[in-house]
Amino acid sequence: MTNTVSDEGLDLLFREARSMNGWLDKEVSDEQIHAIYELLKMGPTSANQQPGRFVWCKSKEAKEKLAETASEQNKKKILTAPVCVIIGYDLDFHEELPWLFPHADAKSWFEGDEAARKESAFRNSALQGAYLMLAARALGLDCGPMSGFDQDAATKAFFANQPRYRADWICSIGYGDRSTIFPRSPRPEFDTFNKLL
Repeated sequence: MTNTVSDEGLDLLFREARSMNGWLDKEVSDEQIHAIYELLKMGPTSANQQPGRFVWCKSKEAKEKLAETASEQNKKKILTAPVCVIIGYDLDFHEELPWLFPHADAKSWFEGDEAARKESAFRNSALQGAYLMLAARALGLDCGPMSGFDQDAATKAFFANQPRYRADWICSIGYGDRSTIFPRSPRPEFDTFNKLL
C-alpha cells in the first residue's frame, strides 16, 4: 500500500495554510532557500523542461529594487518579507533539453517555434512556482503569492543579462503574521466546477 501524507501534513500544505500579508521579524536562512529549491526541482514538468528561473530577493537592496516594480499595496509585503522570490521562465529552455531530457531529441520539438516555447515555459514554470510554495510550506514556512507588479520592469531590473528570461509572478516567503490575513474566502464544492465522467 502506498504511504500517504498525514492529516497534520495535509493541514500544513493545504487546509490550514494561508496566503500571508504580513511577516514576523524572523530570518529565512540561505540553507532554507536551498532546501526549498531541492524539493521544488523534483516536481514534474513536461519532458523535464525545468523552464522556471528564480531570483531570491533577500537583501534589503534587492527587495527595494523589486518593490519599485510593485503596486502600492504590495510594496510593504515585499519589503517586510524575509525573502521574496521572482518566478520567471526561460523562452529558450529547450536549449537545456539535451541534458535535462536525454531520452529523446526534445530540443527539436521546440526549435523554430517560439510561440510553443512560450506557452510551454509559461505553463511549466507556473507549476514550478506552485511546487515552490508547497516546498516552503512543507519546511514550515509561509507564502504570500502576488501578481500586482510590473512584469516588464521586473524583467528589465532582474533579468537584464538574460534577455530570454521573463518575470511572471512573485512570492514572499517567511514566517507569516496570522493577524494580517483575511478570513478564508469560499472554496467551491466538487460539483460546482467539476465533472466526473
